[in-house]
Amino acid sequence: MLFFWRTLLSFWRDPTYRALLFATNFFLALGTVAYRFIEDWSWLDSLYFSVITLTTIGYGDFSPQTDLGKLFTMGYIIIGVALILGFVNTLFLHYRKETIKKRKKKDK
Repeated sequence: MLFFWRTLLSFWRDPTYRALLFATNFFLALGTVAYRFIEDWSWLDSLYFSVITLTTIGYGDFSPQTDLGKLFTMGYIIIGVALILGFVNTLFLHYRKETIKKRKKKDK
């Protein structure tokens, strides 16, 4: 468990990770606000739809009904999925780097 917290702390020290985390959270907030006002969904439904859209889960229980909502969603998916994939890739690479460091320290 301690390794998890050390790894998380090391993420915060990495400016690339912080920028990507900020961009990801900003994009989720943007989608939430947009769906709240474009589709007139609740805040929770708007956040839920933003998350399931960006993670490509797409349960199908919500879908945009307005033309503006559909247009927004197309752009949101194109930009957002790339952003989320970059975020996940950065997490993986950072975790792998930290794991390798830990193994090297252990071998010494």
